Amino acid sequence: MPTKQICETAMEAVADVRDGDSLLVHSFGPPQAWPTDCLLALAERGVKDLTVVCNTPAGGPTSLNILAPKKQIRKLVCSYVASPTLVTEISEQVKAGEIELEMVPQGTLIERVRAGGAGLAGFYTPTGVGTETARGKEEREFDGKRYVFERAIRADWALLQAHAADHAGNLVYRRGMRNFAPGFAMGARHTIAEVKEIVPTGSIDPENVVTPGIFVDRIVKTTTHIDVGVLRFILSSVGRVNNMEGRSVRDGGPTGLPADLMAMKAAALLRDGEYVNLGIGLPTLVSNYVEGRGVTLHAENGILGYGPFPPEGEEDVDLYNASGQLVTALPETAYFDSTVSFAMARSGRVSTVILGAFQVARNGDLANWSLPGGGGGIGGAMDLAAGGARVIAMLYQLERGGRSKLVETLDYPATALGCVTSVVTDLAWIDVVDGDFLLREIAPGVTADDVRAATGAPLRVASDCREMQFG
Repeated sequence: MPTKQICETAMEAVADVRDGDSLLVHSFGPPQAWPTDCLLALAERGVKDLTVVCNTPAGGPTSLNILAPKKQIRKLVCSYVASPTLVTEISEQVKAGEIELEMVPQGTLIERVRAGGAGLAGFYTPTGVGTETARGKEEREFDGKRYVFERAIRADWALLQAHAADHAGNLVYRRGMRNFAPGFAMGARHTIAEVKEIVPTGSIDPENVVTPGIFVDRIVKTTTHIDVGVLRFILSSVGRVNNMEGRSVRDGGPTGLPADLMAMKAAALLRDGEYVNLGIGLPTLVSNYVEGRGVTLHAENGILGYGPFPPEGEEDVDLYNASGQLVTALPETAYFDSTVSFAMARSGRVSTVILGAFQVARNGDLANWSLPGGGGGIGGAMDLAAGGARVIAMLYQLERGGRSKLVETLDYPATALGCVTSVVTDLAWIDVVDGDFLLREIAPGVTADDVRAATGAPLRVASDCREMQFG
């Protein structure tokens, strides 16, 4: 039995990483589950001109941002790099052109790495068809549906964090932390696992091994541990939706729904017994209003069947959704990796997706990943929309400058074409029917004329239009 190299320090583990190497760096983006010790060692060594593949560089003292001060990254391949509320050193370097950026849909990214680890050249996917991400790529039609070809990714090194490893290199993960790690372990020529615990060979039940030791070369015990109080502060400042006050439709006019009532309305549109994915931002609040409905929530980082946000003092740092928010487990909860999670979405098993949006066009085209001028993040939305699920867009109907987000045609980059079936805003519930917006329900205190004035495209009013119902 080959015994893996057990390193005393992260500096020893990354000693062979050279200038110009490519790295797969695991973490879904929250502060936890980063191979932080290895990143700190690379920063201390000053290794430069690195190509880094990750879900997102994120920010904070545990993340890829560790490599920013010395400008060690030459190219970044990721699904999310920046947001208006989270400016980091890396996002600023990308904006300044100091880091070359390749944006890839989240499910496509992990599948490209998995394909590389499986010895495949690439694959065809429906994700991104008709959008900027498909530009210049080969496209083919199978069974009447369009697909684009995506090349596999293989890297020199994978840096990942697992919960435990034995001396044979077998790895186990805990709850939501595995996400990209199993695929990344396969997709590199050399894999370094930074773990919370190293146990004797035989201590891990073979049935529980997620990453077999054949994919792991070096193991080092982490010295970085996340304090739940610090984590709580970070997530409350960048992850949760705290503004529960409605916005005025116009000066002196009525006020729209606050965020919690928007979430309650979106939850009311769900069907009992279906599988539902909640996008980042406003949609995450829907998790608080589905209890007892038989609705199973799905998260791209690899959780099926999770509950609402936990009370303070009952958080589990390894139990978080795709937005990085701490959530609760249920009796039916299952954990897996992101390749399985996106397979559930692309195959149509996830039946409804609730997404935030910058714009929705009258024909159902969706834009929710990039503002004009660049930036933003694709995340998992393109893959989620590619599986034919019912897509509900949840958004404030007007931008803060007063411009409508419901438009004739998109002028923001498209996420997916013709995918939105319903829109829940602070003013109304509107369906997309035969290429038009159809007003179904109106928020209390708001009139149909108010909704029409806040819509940048023709709006039809249903014959049975009524005041909004929340149950």
